[in-house]
Amino acid sequence: MTPTILYEKTTGALTLFDEGSNVADQPNFRETPLDVTEAQVRQERDSLIAATDWWATSDRTMTAEQTAYRQALRDITGQAGFPDITWPTKPS
Repeated sequence: MTPTILYEKTTGALTLFDEGSNVADQPNFRETPLDVTEAQVRQERDSLIAATDWWATSDRTMTAEQTAYRQALRDITGQAGFPDITWPTKPS
C-alpha cells in the first residue's frame, strides 16, 4: 500500500496527498511534509469511517471486504508504530 504523506496547505489547513502526487499541480499548496500526529491520524480515520457509514444502514448488507475495511480503520490505533501507520485499502 502506498503510504499517505501530510502536506500543509498555504492557508494553514491540512490535506492528505498520496505519496508521489504532484502537489505542484494543486493550487494554493506547497510541498511541506509534516510530522503526523496521533490526533491527525484519528481525525482522518474518523473521516474515512464516516464516509462509509452509509454501507452500514439497515436496508443494505455490507460485503465482507467493506466490513473488514471499517474494522481495519477502527483498529488503526493498535498498529505497531502508531501514528506512523499503513492505511487499509478501501474496497471498490
